Formats: sequence, structure tokens, C-alpha cells
Amino acid sequence: MVGGKVRGKSLAPVGVNIVQDAERSLELALQDAGIPRERVEIVAGTGYGRFKVHFGQFVVTEISCHAKGAHHLFPKTRLVLDIGGQDTKAIRINERGEVVDFSMNDKCAAGTGRFLDVCANALGYDVADIGALSLTAKAPMRITSTCTVFAESEVTSYLSRGKRPEDIIAGVHASIANRSISLLQRAGIEPEVTFTGGVSRNEGMVRELGNRLKLPINVSPTSQYVGAVGAALFATERVEAGPR
Repeated sequence: MVGGKVRGKSLAPVGVNIVQDAERSLELALQDAGIPRERVEIVAGTGYGRFKVHFGQFVVTEISCHAKGAHHLFPKTRLVLDIGGQDTKAIRINERGEVVDFSMNDKCAAGTGRFLDVCANALGYDVADIGALSLTAKAPMRITSTCTVFAESEVTSYLSRGKRPEDIIAGVHASIANRSISLLQRAGIEPEVTFTGGVSRNEGMVRELGNRLKLPINVSPTSQYVGAVGAALFATERVEAGPR
């Protein structure tokens, strides 16, 4: 980041070798920024694989990073909803972007990006296409299963009965929105909500959440990178603080 703005970024799937994946992501981000590796002063690791970022100097939890990144992009926000591939987090923050409280989904993948991915595949769509598709729904189906496996069966059952894919996926979005709002309520609803993580790129999910919360939802063009933005801000603070 330079001057509070993202200079370079990369997004890549994570395989079995997280160390190599982290190295590759750094190189791609440096290429995007046009910066040689030698100019990197400090690296912060975050997310589930943060302890595999062996070339980093320190680690920060993704909860703190999403809080800091969301506050940087939307200074008035006091509640962050992060829906990633593996989990969903509701994070209440203060006026300095510090975590006040948070709530996470249980171990089940229901309500996460993985849940959406499975349901999209069951319908024969790429997960990137289902957001726009759901906006054309006329009669959303009701998805009642709380388990990803059973929800997939429910989706295919609706499809075999001739229900429209857009109505089915709108029902999936409604199911995820219900779970997410439950987490937000546990953390404490605030008047300005910022949506982060990969699922925030799904316009159908953004609309569903906004309609149910009856609140505007902040979504940055770089919403998938908000955790990384937060990590970069923590790293910047360390550099500016100087040697300890």
C-alpha cells in the first residue's frame, strides 16, 4: 500500500502446499505493483495459513485485519460481516477500528462461500455467475437444510422438480443471509455495516442482506482484499514505529 491505497495485489487458490502458495502470491502482488522483492521492508501474515508465511516478520488474526481494513475503507463503520470460503464472522469495532466483539459460525460450512460454491455447482453454474442470476428471481425457493450436504440435495431436488435456477439460488442466498444476520445480532447490530470477503462480490447476497437488515451495506471494489489491507496497515504501523 502507498498513501493508504492498494499498490499491488494478487488472488490465488490455496492448495496442499501453503508455503509455496504464499510465496507465489507475494511474487504476483509485487509484479502487479511493479516493485522488486528487495524493496519489501516487512511482511505480515494473516488468515488460516498465516503461520505458513515463513518469509513474514509477524502474524495478525484475520479478525483484527478485517476490522482494521474495513475501518480504513469506511471509517464510520462499526460492524463488519466477513464471509469467506471457510467461515463467516461478524465483527463489531470501535472508532479506531479495534475489535470490540465478534461472533463466528460453527464448524459447519453452511453459510460460507464453500456452501455457495457447492450449491452453484449443483445447479451447473460457476459461483461467480450466481449473484446476477439471483437478481432475476421471481419466486425464491425455501432452503431449510442447515448442512451443506443436505442443502445440495435440496437444491438438486428443486431442480429435478422443474424449479427455476434463479429462484433456487435466491433461496440459497436467503438461507445464508438468515445465518449471517443471526451472527450480526450476536455481535450487536450497528447502523453502518461493511461486507468483506469473497462472497461480498455476489450482488445477490449484498441485496438480500440489505433488504433484511434494512440498512445500506458498504462493499468496496477491493472487498476480497480487506483482510490483506488490514495486514498491510499493521505492517505499515510497525515500519513507521521503527526498530524496537
